[in-house]
Amino acid sequence: MITVTEATASAGALKRLSDEGVSIWLDDLSRRRIESGDLAGLVATGNVVGVTTNPSIFQAAIGSGEGYEEQLADLAVRGVTVDEAVRMMTTADVRAAADVLRPVYDATGGQDGRVSIEVDPRLAHNTAATVAEARQLAWLVDRPNVMIKIPATKAGLPAITEVIGAGISVNVTLIFSLERYREVMDAYIAGLEKAQAAGLDLSAVHSVASFFVSRVDSEIDKRLTLLGTDEALALKGRAALANARLAYEAYEQVFAGPRWQALSGARANRQRPLWASTGVKDPAYKDTLYVDELVAPGTVNTMPEATLNAVADHGDVQGDTVTGGYAQARADLAAVERLGISYDEVVRQLEDEGVAKFEVAWQDLLEAVTKSLNSKGVDAA
Repeated sequence: MITVTEATASAGALKRLSDEGVSIWLDDLSRRRIESGDLAGLVATGNVVGVTTNPSIFQAAIGSGEGYEEQLADLAVRGVTVDEAVRMMTTADVRAAADVLRPVYDATGGQDGRVSIEVDPRLAHNTAATVAEARQLAWLVDRPNVMIKIPATKAGLPAITEVIGAGISVNVTLIFSLERYREVMDAYIAGLEKAQAAGLDLSAVHSVASFFVSRVDSEIDKRLTLLGTDEALALKGRAALANARLAYEAYEQVFAGPRWQALSGARANRQRPLWASTGVKDPAYKDTLYVDELVAPGTVNTMPEATLNAVADHGDVQGDTVTGGYAQARADLAAVERLGISYDEVVRQLEDEGVAKFEVAWQDLLEAVTKSLNSKGVDAA
């Protein structure tokens, strides 16, 4: 983990990123990170201003058992179900992290200082259950700076509207396609309109839209490599950035339209684009690629620890690297399509795989906690 001293000494690139209007969030959380003071140290530098979690992160943290022994023993004595045990542990971590980040939340008027927790991924295709789970998680964490993560599946879209309409801040996750991203923004605006009709304070409702980056390159690069032509190989490493840049163009368009202007006058907050999956998967690429090349005002970049360290050490932040690249981005995606690689097929596959991966991670977490509870003489079935 990064120490306070190391983070402070190497914060130049991170500070430049913040100065460009990019909020830096850490894509990781564990009880050890909270209790050791590591998270507080990262926040104290003034650069890390939020935290995101997902089922894979919790599986890695809680599956190890480190830091959770006492709570697991208490839960075992109470004879709770494994689902309840997992929710008690995950919400405890998010609550504690939210307290660490509360000063940032207060200082930024609620824009940052956020900690995200995801609805059970097994509910990704069930609208009503997702809404109910989101309400329950908001109640369990009971902190104003929590964000509930809802996947951008077809069933997730109306859930986003309902949850925003109830005044609960939302992190929309697993967005891969430009079409789906526009649907997500529409669902958010519809939720704000619903909240406004209910007389809620729109200034208290915030949202980010997590647009996934590296997985797009991983899938398209694989197909380009199979083609093997010079033209195909020259396009490797370009689709993900193109996709993200066009997402930002869509964001600029939607949040400049007349429907948004009516809400803006009621002090509503824009739903900021969040660059997710920014750790480079291909070792041939610079490890800060999806940070250096996605600098734009009003965005969030949530980084795994390795990427955060890399940016602090040798990130190359040279101002806005998004808004001037829309024409090239369109050309790059069009070139991929001309080679017979279907954009629609790729993004649909990535969404399905994203939901499935989180379901597997959640199941692994449930099995690890079941084992821990049973080792203490309790049937966690």
